[in-house]
Parts: sequence; structure tokens; C-alpha cells
Amino acid sequence: MSMEALASSWRAQLALEFECDGRRTVLAKRVSDGPLVVQKPLYPEGEEVCHAIVVHPPGGIAGGDELTLEVKSEGHALLTTPGAAKWYRSAGPWARQKLVFDVEGTLEWLPRETIVFDAALAELDCEIRLGPGARYIGWEIVCLGRTGSGERFNKGILKTHTRVASDRKLLWLERGELDGGGALLHSPVGLGGHSVFGTLLAASPELDSAVLRECRKTGAAVTLVPGVLIARYLGNSTEEAMAAFTRLWSVLRPAIAGRQAIEPRIWRT
Repeated sequence: MSMEALASSWRAQLALEFECDGRRTVLAKRVSDGPLVVQKPLYPEGEEVCHAIVVHPPGGIAGGDELTLEVKSEGHALLTTPGAAKWYRSAGPWARQKLVFDVEGTLEWLPRETIVFDAALAELDCEIRLGPGARYIGWEIVCLGRTGSGERFNKGILKTHTRVASDRKLLWLERGELDGGGALLHSPVGLGGHSVFGTLLAASPELDSAVLRECRKTGAAVTLVPGVLIARYLGNSTEEAMAAFTRLWSVLRPAIAGRQAIEPRIWRT
């Protein structure tokens, strides 16, 4: 990477810790370095669940940028984002995002979609560490290219890495790499010509065949392995993907956390 690229790239880190204060979940600690911040905690469904909105003020992620979000949750926290994450085209440097979630209580990670521009070099890494009895629901929705303006993902590379462990025991590991214009984008064993794909992961001791049956009633493609439920979306609409995962969430949340699905207010603005 050139010195000019280093000087213009962003390094941003945000560390959040949610703790229980009696029945109330509080954002006990926040440490921010660079353009990655969290807005004021909200309690739209009572004091037991803390909603927080993670904001990346630049609005887009360029080559050379590195974003790290670390979250520790002992209570019940729900995190989302105010809008789509945009990964810009790169002349050579990679852009990277690292998510590290340490969960002792309940954590929900429900971001808006990720748009990967043509010629972007993007790496998405997510590590979920679950303590005994911990509960987690999270998703990632990816759109390849700015399809609204006719752009396709003809160049560039997208790498993904997801790891879920419970009490240091590996439950789920997935790695992916998509080359812009590559055969996997059009292959029936890949994306089959679709531009939008997504994965929802849920982990909880309460997951069983009964929960799986209820999830499948939503029409989603869902699989249950020991300790983890995995749902997939493949299509051409981020709105459709978001709606499909929200329907799943409305089934999973009561089963896992004993609460009805209360959508973050930012989704309606």
C-alpha cells in the first residue's frame, strides 16, 4: 500500500460493554477510536433490553479502511445500523471489517444491508464467542454491485469468515470468497446469477426441532446443527431479504429470548 493510501484510509475501533444493573441492561462502557460511534442507548421495550445504533459517519468504506467492533454483553442488547454499509471500489488496498462478540447474556446484531461496489476489495470477519447459556441472533445481507443503477460485480473480491464458538467449543465455521465476474456468481452451486445473498445465525440452548419447524413455516431455507440455526436468502432484493429475516426473527426471538420482536425505531425512518 502506498503512503498516500495509508494517509487517506480510516482506522476505526469501537468497543462496547453491556452489563446488568438489577433488571436493567446498561451500556456500561464505550471506547471509540476513529469514525465509528454508538448513539444514545434506547429502551423502546422496557429497561431489560438496551437498543443501540452503531454509526460509521463517513458513510462508506474505502480501500485501506479497517473497522473493528467489539461487543461484550452480559444483559440483553440489540444493535443495528442506521443505513446500508457501502464498500467502495479500490485501486489496490483491501478494506476490512472485524466483528468480535463476547456474549454471556443475549445479543442481537441486526444491521442494514452491505452493498459491495464493483471493483471493491472487501473482507468481512465475524467471531461470536458464547458463554454457557448465552443467546445470539444476527444476520448479514450482501448486495453485489449497485444494482439500482445497473452496476454488477464484475471486478474485485469479497472474502467472508464467520466463526461461532460456545465455551471455546467450535459450533460453526464458514469461509467464502467471491471473485467479481467469476463463475461462482452464475453457477447453480453458487449465487445462480442473483445479486443479493444473506445469512442469519441464531445460537441458543432453546433451539430444537420444534423451533426449526416454526421457522420453516416462514418459507425460509433453514438448517439446524447442534447449537446453531442457519438461514439463507438468495435473490435480487435487499428489501425482500430484510423482510424474510425479520419474519424469521419474529419466530426466533420469542423462542430464544422469551420476547416478542420489537423492531428498532431507526428502521422506520
